Amino acid sequence: MSGLVSYRAGLAAEDAVARRYFEGGQVLAETRWRGVSGEIDLIMRDGAAIVFVEVKKAATHAKAAARLTSRQMVRIYAAAAEFLAGEPAGQATECRFDVALVDAYGRIEVLENAFQG
Repeated sequence: MSGLVSYRAGLAAEDAVARRYFEGGQVLAETRWRGVSGEIDLIMRDGAAIVFVEVKKAATHAKAAARLTSRQMVRIYAAAAEFLAGEPAGQATECRFDVALVDAYGRIEVLENAFQG
């Protein structure tokens, strides 16, 4: 897959995942939010709680899950801390870290609390 095709497929996956959260009653706060530490694919609001979502797309859910590295998790934690600094409750804001896996058929599997911050 070419770089541009991969990029567009990733954006489409993020949009589909955001719609799934929206259908579940959550509100999209940010897409591809970038801080000094890195980028977070989706940031959703679930009442007063924040859900940080890393979207991984591959041929299968297993291959998508394998693409999440410990280095990425560290980057996501740091970026999330930056985002939370702007919230009224700051670092005390309730939050969780989900991973949304998207396969070649567009099927979505959300792993809630996939890693702990």
